Amino acid sequence: MRVPVELRRSPRLINHGPTTLITSAAGGRTNVMAAAWVMALDFAPPKLAAVIAEGTFTRELVDASGEFVVCLPSLAMLDTTYAVGDCSGRDVDKFATYGIQTAPGSIVRAPLVEGCVGWLECRVLSEPGPQQRYDLFVAEIVAAWADDEVFIDGEWRFTQDDHRTVHHLSSGVFFTTGQRVEARRRS
Repeated sequence: MRVPVELRRSPRLINHGPTTLITSAAGGRTNVMAAAWVMALDFAPPKLAAVIAEGTFTRELVDASGEFVVCLPSLAMLDTTYAVGDCSGRDVDKFATYGIQTAPGSIVRAPLVEGCVGWLECRVLSEPGPQQRYDLFVAEIVAAWADDEVFIDGEWRFTQDDHRTVHHLSSGVFFTTGQRVEARRRS
């Protein structure tokens, strides 16, 4: 079940570097793309950075709306994750073509992709230099959600393989999030 995550803990959702799905919406149009280059930047207020390439349909919608959602797909969504990263939303309605179910965002207009294990609703912060030079968007996380079966007490606990997040290497090859290990604390 999707439950809210305290904003101060929201960067923990992406600290482990998973491949993500970025949804966007503007002017009655929506899109979803796969993105491997998303990372946490700050805790208070929580921020992240995401690379959204110039000329893409997602970039067009994000530029128009100033917001997007970062969704964390699990291994169970591997084929869909790869598929939405391999075509353009200008050519195909990815939601309809791949049977992707969504829920409305609580603050932003971009949808949440059902079946994911985490969701970060984001508003773009004005950083025109990095956006134009590097396609790098800095955004404030304004709402965060996680699947309560895998994000417990502010930490990931992957007990089922299908719930593990994925990490894209190249050409459709992925790793899944590995085993949880804890360092010994020094006294």
